[in-house]
Amino acid sequence: MPTVIEPKLIAGNSNKPLANAISRRMSLYRGMSVGLVDARVERFNDQEIFVEVYENVRGEDMFIIQSTSRPANDNLMELLIMADALRRSSASRITAVIPYFGYARQDRRTKARTPITAKLVANMIHEAGIERVLTMDLHATQIQGFFDIPVDNLYASPVFALDILKHFEGGLEDVMIVSPDVGGVARARELAKRINAPLSIVDKRREKPGEIAEMTVIGDVTGKKCIIVDDICDTAGTLCKAAEVLMEHGATEVHAYITHGVLSGPAVERVKNSVMKSLVITDSIAATEDVAAAPNIRIVPTAPMFAQAILNIWNGTSVSSLFETDTLGPIYEGIL
Repeated sequence: MPTVIEPKLIAGNSNKPLANAISRRMSLYRGMSVGLVDARVERFNDQEIFVEVYENVRGEDMFIIQSTSRPANDNLMELLIMADALRRSSASRITAVIPYFGYARQDRRTKARTPITAKLVANMIHEAGIERVLTMDLHATQIQGFFDIPVDNLYASPVFALDILKHFEGGLEDVMIVSPDVGGVARARELAKRINAPLSIVDKRREKPGEIAEMTVIGDVTGKKCIIVDDICDTAGTLCKAAEVLMEHGATEVHAYITHGVLSGPAVERVKNSVMKSLVITDSIAATEDVAAAPNIRIVPTAPMFAQAILNIWNGTSVSSLFETDTLGPIYEGIL
């Protein structure tokens, strides 16, 4: 009888809480223990990264869970070195589970003599021996085309839709979805369609990077509970300014649903002192102590979705089924 190859998880240091949560959720789904492969990912005194896998992975279907978030370079190198260690240990297949794909904002040449770093990272991942990538809410969906291997890009909008339907129950008629810029309209429209809400846009114009010269609200937000939707919140300057502009235009409340809470520099303080009633982010990036302690920041889990996606990849079944709210509803029942 041929041996059934089980899915095996291994994690770097970027987001251990999420890796453990995915492991627990997969154990629940399968009715058997699915633990993280015993390994060490350490640094020498000069900060070189060293990986040693303590378990036999020959012929196994391996899933590396590693966000390439801050420090982006260290976490990216951890991912590549873990992949190399597994490839040289004769793993059958290596899938990189990258909840937050760093360098995704460098997806095109905006000026002369600038790089397309997202493509460079895609090349490095492929050359390291990774055969498939599972990620969530790429900053630009065309990044999937940078890879010569399959890329499954999950979406946070079905989970956000479930969360909104629960937390705004009874008042959905007053909810309006807002895109913080013209480039994010498609993402905001997708969520608006899921909850049958109207759509507005905050048009911003910059004089130079990091400074917002002017903001204009397109659409009537008077008396509305506005929900700003975006994929990344970094310093939160644009987000907090957009919330102020919406309140000035007559919104009764402003909330934000952001997939990847980078929240660098003064971001947490800005959010805490802003007019926003709440900022909802996912756990694609490990929360710092300041983020976890902020009274108006809430984190929704992605482990149920990633665990099911990993099992679907292992089983050879559809990952796109997880794009639907009806599919994710039972998975998130009692969680949100």
